[in-house]
Amino acid sequence: MSKISLLFLSLLLISFTSCSKSEFSENKNDKHSGHAHSTTQSYYTCSMHPQIKEDKAGKCPICHMNLTKIEVDDSEESSHVEIAPSVSLWQCSNFPDVTSEKEDVCPIDGSPMIKKPLENKAGKVIGKVKLRKSQMGHFTPDFFPVTTMKMNKKIRLLGTILQSEDKESSIPARIGGRVEKVYIKSTGSFIKVGDPVVELYSPKLITAGEEYLIAKKSSSRSKNREFKDMLKQSEQRLKLWGIRKSQYEDWYKKSEVPRSITIYSSATGIVRKRNATVGKYFKEGQNFFELSDLSEIWVEMDVYEQDAAIVSLGQSVVMEFTSLPGEIVKGEIDFIDPVLNVKSRTLKIRTTIKNSSGKLKPGMIADATLDISLEGTSLVIPRTAIIDTGKRKVVWVKINKRQFQAKTIHTGHESEGYVEVKNGLMENEEVVIEGSFLLDAQAQLFGGYEDMKK
Repeated sequence: MSKISLLFLSLLLISFTSCSKSEFSENKNDKHSGHAHSTTQSYYTCSMHPQIKEDKAGKCPICHMNLTKIEVDDSEESSHVEIAPSVSLWQCSNFPDVTSEKEDVCPIDGSPMIKKPLENKAGKVIGKVKLRKSQMGHFTPDFFPVTTMKMNKKIRLLGTILQSEDKESSIPARIGGRVEKVYIKSTGSFIKVGDPVVELYSPKLITAGEEYLIAKKSSSRSKNREFKDMLKQSEQRLKLWGIRKSQYEDWYKKSEVPRSITIYSSATGIVRKRNATVGKYFKEGQNFFELSDLSEIWVEMDVYEQDAAIVSLGQSVVMEFTSLPGEIVKGEIDFIDPVLNVKSRTLKIRTTIKNSSGKLKPGMIADATLDISLEGTSLVIPRTAIIDTGKRKVVWVKINKRQFQAKTIHTGHESEGYVEVKNGLMENEEVVIEGSFLLDAQAQLFGGYEDMKK
């Protein structure tokens, strides 16, 4: 073989060996790079202005603070909560707690069952946060499974004692005349039935008294029926004008009708208005005195607008008064104002209570508590699980150990630290009650909220 041929074969062998090593090296590098490919992305942002995102370190163009390096791990895809499809339920119209999975007749009152509205649905997911392993060592959340419960709401109210209009009364002039003497000295005086109130000069009353004396004497002398009827009529007339039997019998004994005739009270109460003065002439029907009977009083309370819909007649209210230390007074709501006060945004309610001791006076303050049992059962979560921004209410829901979702919810009544969820959550979903504000800060700083990304 020639030297040229040997040289050609040597070069060909060297070329083949080099290509094989190069190809092997490339394959090895590709395989290694496929396993070592990092899923962690990093950028630099400002803690005061999270919308700033830069590829390298530097200063914030807005506030000139040093940018902070952020690392985001995208190795795990966002997982979703499997929500069981909602089942249509039927309920009794008068007993909403009694339900059935098919249309039927209510077993309690026999009325047709109605379809139960689907109030609670899955809320809109507005944010996601995935914590890194290094963050989990400093994050110890507490969770609460969304559950149903019977809600009782206690409403604290401030009440004021008022005079009961049902117990207001008066002492009227039953016959016209001039006041000669007044026995009641001032307003606020207590009067009971049978107490003398005024002495009245009334020619018409004196004439009626004299007619009684004549009829009495004629009836005693003669057994004529006409005299008996005349006596009976004169006695009835005097009684209707407020004259007591002992008075006109005393007139008969003395054979004289006095010039000033005493008028006695026909009612019990405290003088609210004193109209009678010496020398004043009263016509029939005008009031000598106006009274307030405080044996029963009203307690008027203000209910705020958000609680007005759950207040109803007959509900029990418990009251405490400063003038009755240690005593608890119970009553029932017997009046609800049909119109809301547009200035205070409150609704007036009222209860009537006994005041036989007379210790409670109009104007005193009552510390009242209204205990209301809400109808049916409700989905509830603790108040601490809700982040209320004013525009929306957000809760953080657990997906797994490291992933969480932010959902908007609509809430109802609040009772003893629990809030009714009208819409946004399903039963048994786990909400964060300890650590939700940390997740909120993480989402706002790192763009976890959908509106922050936009």
